[in-house]
This record gives sequence, structure tokens and C-alpha cells, in this order.
Amino acid sequence: MLKKHFILALIAGLMLVAILAITFSCSKQDDNEVELNANSNFEKVASDLNFPEGPAWDGRGTLYVSNCYGNWITKISNEGPEIFLHASDNPFTFQKTNGLTVFRDGSLFACDFGRGAILRISRDGTTQIYADGYECKRFNRPNDLAFDADGNLYFSDPNSYRQENPDGAIYRVDAITRQVTRAADSLAFPNGLAFSSDAKYLYVAESAFQRIVRFRVLPGGSLAEKQFFIELPGGDPDGMNFDRKGNLYVAHFGGGAIYVIAPEGKIIKKIIAPGKKPSNVEFGDSDLRTLFVTEVETNAVYKTRVKIPGSALFSSMK
Repeated sequence: MLKKHFILALIAGLMLVAILAITFSCSKQDDNEVELNANSNFEKVASDLNFPEGPAWDGRGTLYVSNCYGNWITKISNEGPEIFLHASDNPFTFQKTNGLTVFRDGSLFACDFGRGAILRISRDGTTQIYADGYECKRFNRPNDLAFDADGNLYFSDPNSYRQENPDGAIYRVDAITRQVTRAADSLAFPNGLAFSSDAKYLYVAESAFQRIVRFRVLPGGSLAEKQFFIELPGGDPDGMNFDRKGNLYVAHFGGGAIYVIAPEGKIIKKIIAPGKKPSNVEFGDSDLRTLFVTEVETNAVYKTRVKIPGSALFSSMK
């Protein structure tokens, strides 16, 4: 009889432990919990833009935004949006910009697809051409750009938007010599790009195939063979950025969403965007927990708060 009571007590104890474990696991949500078709409280921070793209946080309270088919670059601060710089030939500033990023000295690097060049723009608006071609030919239409940990610049340069003619490339500009090398080619409209937080991989949106690929970064800065990462049909994967847990936030142009993708290539969240054509994303504010979204259908910039901070860009590191 005593043995029977002991067994019943043991079973009851094990059941209690199991119930407590389940309760604890349910109350403690995983940051990477799958959440599809999630609505977010987006706040509009700028409007009346002209194909907004390339949001770039400067770490000092300002977000810069391109107007791809407009003649100005917008800057957004706590005081609201204003014009930072107009397109001009005399004095020379830029023609048409897309991707932007802020370097650690505060200068703004821009993909000028009108001129087929990469520009460096100082805080006062003074512009210099940083790179304007490869093997005596101008770049086609520079799209997006990112620095590695050593200050070397990588950027995407698409041409035609056709799967049967993958004529886009990734270029690298050496931080010391400014020598331009072609790091990868045969890409079908390479678009947004981002380095993983450990700098081991460069991720690239190959828009014409509606997928994201990645390249292992080799010693010396060259890129290994292209690897498939994830397919996102129903729209074009466009601008993207990593958070501190290695999740990739991707603007799905035409798909009306921001996808959050875990490091193993699994979609863990689909955030419904404030329009059908989100073009890019950027983390900002002092805690990097504000997600800025440029959106083309509404020609506006929005922001929302996220749980996991964004990964600090190498361009902003001292």
C-alpha cells in the first residue's frame, strides 16, 4: 500500500513539474516566435516625397532619405522633415540618388544612379565623386551600399531586370587605395544589401528572381560563390537590415510587407506595411529600436517600435 501511494505521489509530482514548465514557456515568449500578418503601429514622419529610398540613420538624431525621382535629399529629425540638398550641376551635388549610408565621420555616401557613380557628401553639402566606374566604364545604376568593418565599400549595380540576362554586379571600393574591383557578377538585378553582424556574409536581394542570396566574405575582401538564402515571391525583396539577434528585416516591394527572417532562413514575422511598395528599412534612435520604413505607394516615411534593437552598421563604428 505504501508503495502504491509513493508511485501516485511521484506521478503527481512529475505532472506538476510538466505543468509549471509549460506555463513558464508560454509566459516567456521567444523573440523569434512566428507571427505572420502582424500589424504594427506605424507613424508617418514625412510625406510628399518622390519615390523615397535609401534611409540612413546618422547616429546623431537625423535620418537621410533619397527621392529617387525627385531632385532633393530629405533629412528628418525631431523638428520634422526638411530638404538637406538639391540636385545641381553648378555647383555639382548629385543627379539622382538611391541607396544612402552615413560613414563614421558623419559624411553621407550615396548611390547616384543618374551619374552612375558613388558620391561622398559632407555635412555642409559639399560633394565629391568617390568612385565612378570600373575598367574605364561608368557604373550602370548603383542601387545600395554598405561598408565592412575596415571601411571598404560594397555596392550593388543592377542593369536589366530579366532572369534570362543576369547582368548585375557587386563592386568593392578599397578604403585605402580607392581601387574598384568587381566582387560578384551574373546577378539578376541586385538590389538591397547588408552585412551579417559578424561580417562573414554579405546578403544581397536578387530582385528579378524574388530571392535573397548571400556571399561568404573571403580574406582580402573578395566574395565566394553565391548561396541561396530565401525566396520571397509576390514582390521584390528590396532594402534590408539586420537586428542584433541576426534576424534580417526585408522590405518587400509590391508585396506590401516587411519580412523578418531568422538566421537559418525561416520567416518568423510578416509585418503589414503602410502601403504596397515598401522600398527600404533602417533602424534608428538612440536604442536602435525604431524601425524606419520608406514607402513608395504613399510617397512617405514611417516609423514603428520593435523589441530587438538593430545591429549597428560598420559605417557608424569608431
